Amino acid sequence: MGDKAIIVDYDAGNIRSVQRACEAVGLIAEISADAAVVAAADRIIFPGVGAAHSAIDTLQDRGLDAALHHAYDRGVPILGICLGAQIVLEFTDEGHRDCLGLIEGVCERFDFVDRALKVPHIGWNAVDIVRPHPLLRQIRTGDEFYFVHSYYTVPSFEENVYGLTDYGLQFCSMLGRGNVFATQFHLEKSGRKGLAVLEEFKTWDGASC
Repeated sequence: MGDKAIIVDYDAGNIRSVQRACEAVGLIAEISADAAVVAAADRIIFPGVGAAHSAIDTLQDRGLDAALHHAYDRGVPILGICLGAQIVLEFTDEGHRDCLGLIEGVCERFDFVDRALKVPHIGWNAVDIVRPHPLLRQIRTGDEFYFVHSYYTVPSFEENVYGLTDYGLQFCSMLGRGNVFATQFHLEKSGRKGLAVLEEFKTWDGASC
C-alpha cells in the first residue's frame, strides 16, 4: 500500500488545509478532481465543508461517485472528514438527497427546542471512543477535536460507530466500515490530536482491526 494519498476535489472547500496537515505528518497528498486518478489511488482522503446537495451534484457530474465506489470495492483506505463523513452514508436530510452509501445510515439536522444551543455546532468538543480502530491508536476518550456542522451522522448499525460526542444529544462523531473511516470533526483544525489520526492513516492498510 503506497504512502501517497489523493484528496478528492469536489468543490467542497478546505482541501488546502487538509493537504498542509498531511504534509505535517509526512503524508504526500495530491489534490485531484479526476475520477480516473481517484479510482486508481492507493489511499483517499474525502474532506469537505458546505452544502451536501451541491457536493453530491459535483461528485456525480465528475464521475467521482463511481470512482469512490470503485476504490472502496478494491479495498483502498478511505478517510472521510466532516462533509465527507456525512456523504459516505446512504441519505442526508440536507436537500433530501441520496449519498454514496458506503456505510448504512443517514445524516440528520440538529433541531433543538433549547435555543441556547446554537446551530451550527462550532468549537472544541470531546469524543468518547466506543470501540478500537487502527486510526485511533493515539487517541483517548476525552480528547477534544474541532467541529463545524449543522448535521450529524446516524449509522444504521452500532458496529459502525467508533466515537460519540455530546451536543444537546449524543451523536456519532466517528464512524467506519471496512476500509472506510470518517470523522465528523475537522482533523486538519484539531491540532496535535487531529494530526495523530492522519499519521495513522498514512500506514493504515484498510483493515478495521
